[in-house]
Amino acid sequence: MLFKKILIVSTGFYPQISPRSFRTTELVKELSRQGHKVTLYTHKSEVVHKEFEKEFGVTIKDLGKASYKNIAYEKKGKWLSLFKRGLRRALLLLLEYPDIELLFLTDKSLRGEKQYDLLISVAVPHPIHWGVAKAISKNKALTKTWVADCGDPYMGDKADSFKKLFYFKYIEKWFCKKADYISVPTEGSIGAYYPEFHKKIKIIPQGFNFDDTKIYDGVINNPVPTFGYAGAFIPGIRDPRELLDFLCKYAHPFKFIIYTTSTDMILPYVAASGNRIELREYIPREKLLFELSKLDFLLNINNGTSVQTPSKLIDYALTLRPILSIDNGKLDTKVIENFLQGDYSRQYKMEDIEKYNIKNIASQFIELAYK
Repeated sequence: MLFKKILIVSTGFYPQISPRSFRTTELVKELSRQGHKVTLYTHKSEVVHKEFEKEFGVTIKDLGKASYKNIAYEKKGKWLSLFKRGLRRALLLLLEYPDIELLFLTDKSLRGEKQYDLLISVAVPHPIHWGVAKAISKNKALTKTWVADCGDPYMGDKADSFKKLFYFKYIEKWFCKKADYISVPTEGSIGAYYPEFHKKIKIIPQGFNFDDTKIYDGVINNPVPTFGYAGAFIPGIRDPRELLDFLCKYAHPFKFIIYTTSTDMILPYVAASGNRIELREYIPREKLLFELSKLDFLLNINNGTSVQTPSKLIDYALTLRPILSIDNGKLDTKVIENFLQGDYSRQYKMEDIEKYNIKNIASQFIELAYK
């Protein structure tokens, strides 16, 4: 295999904690380990990323400082808070603000780049792809192959309460025409894209470095049934409130540990559960997996659509703990009780976990540079 000159564009990157950051970070490290020359455009931190460059032998360039600021929520004043929330949502729906700035930052950054064998742009946010499409339109020498990597769909997004406005479909179709390939994490994701581009779609799952995953290997002997969840919540979609209502009425001891930034939805239940529900802040992924591996079982809440599959299921599988997977609005309390009593016969099982190994994921991207 010939070594390739690779350019990656992503706003999600180490030390940020998010699925897109994990995607980009692991991909950058593995491609470099395999001997390829990797350049990354992101919002560069001279302090943090200089050390990363030295350790992994990659080049990190600054995508540019974002100047469009999101509208902060007001903590005081009901009407002002409602107004600002409404304005924030309106700007997002109408203009994709503030992420629309990434279109211009990406285009400007890539003007002087050329002769790459492979360019991978990572979304969300999707204006990253739009910026690459604009750059390629003016700079034909930028790359031989462009892969637009989409963790979540844009126009076909089913996890957002608000649909994208109709005129954004023209932008999505424009960038899809420019891209050589569109990579999505699951086969179910394909239906979220316009049919004329299905032939460009390649299924490349989320990738993880199995060698770096450290899990607890001692005896699990929690004093009460202890389970956990890590990630965001979405009202009406990835919504835990039906489960939390049940748990608050559950008469037996348990401990439910939740790592999330979506605290507003959870806070009322902490006291109502007699502090059996515990909120914790996000921690680095390596530490998180180790902590989760000490629990009795883990909770997953499905998105309610086959188009988007939670990447946390892969992380959960790596902990080797049983997984309780539930659907919003279809809570089976008997299954919950069984899990709390140590009966995991209805656990969710990941098949063929090796396909999520970052070594295989990186190779799938490289193969596209040969087609």
